[in-house]
Amino acid sequence: MARKGIHSPLALDRVHRGDCLDLLARVPAGTVSLAFADPPFNIGYDYDTYDDRRSADDYLAWSQRWMAEIVRVLKADGTFWLAIGDEYAAELKVLATRELGLTCRSWVVWYYTFGVNCKQKFSRSHAHLFHFVKDPAAFTFNVDAIRVPSARELVYGDKRANAAGRLPDDTWILRPQDLPEGFGADADTWYFPRVCGTFKERSGWHGCQMPEQLLGRIIRACSNPGDLVLDPFGGSGTTLAVAKKLGRSFLGLELSEQYAARINERLTSINSGDPLDGAPEPLKSVPATKNGRKLVR
Repeated sequence: MARKGIHSPLALDRVHRGDCLDLLARVPAGTVSLAFADPPFNIGYDYDTYDDRRSADDYLAWSQRWMAEIVRVLKADGTFWLAIGDEYAAELKVLATRELGLTCRSWVVWYYTFGVNCKQKFSRSHAHLFHFVKDPAAFTFNVDAIRVPSARELVYGDKRANAAGRLPDDTWILRPQDLPEGFGADADTWYFPRVCGTFKERSGWHGCQMPEQLLGRIIRACSNPGDLVLDPFGGSGTTLAVAKKLGRSFLGLELSEQYAARINERLTSINSGDPLDGAPEPLKSVPATKNGRKLVR
């Protein structure tokens, strides 16, 4: 029985509804192997229970508080991935490294097609993924779990290509399948299609759904089977679903009662060992322009 004024730890392998700061306080220190956070970007998105129009100072102070809790709950060799938009990427990177003591291993750019259409600037088709570790000398990074086909295999069909592939570039790109040299598989720009409304894996109830294959790469690389994976902003539940499919323990936090209920439904419908949704190698799943379909108006 918990002592008066002290909440018991959160049950694992489920999503809990409530404010992330209140719930993170119930996660024991040094227990999480991998945390992935895709927080509100403070750009005015219409959430059902959260105000995404904070002042910059308020948003950054709030971000500092929840990120400090992430650092507290991480194991000594734990890893933290942060997905964020352009508006606060620089500030949150500085906060994480200079104020909270994390080390940034990689600044990955997630490039996707069908970006947000803009009228007076280049249309946005990317998000930032920061890969932080607590100890720069001791962390999990499973190289062989995330190898991808090389350009030698994808572009040139060269039989000398390493069958095992190689490790998985801000870049001006039209369509990745049309690049003469392919899309660099060894760099820090990753191509995964955004989960659009017509995609089979689309949940249909959350507007910012992450692709399962993107989370699959992160979870495979930075955790091992049985490790605890934490997502403080459950959203559409992709982090938790992928963690379950890949045999990890998981813990999700979600402010919205509606989203939390939908996440639990999603988790109930899958089992450990189920395949991830989406194409594991998106460059192989799309036709070149000359072979694709053309809309005739």
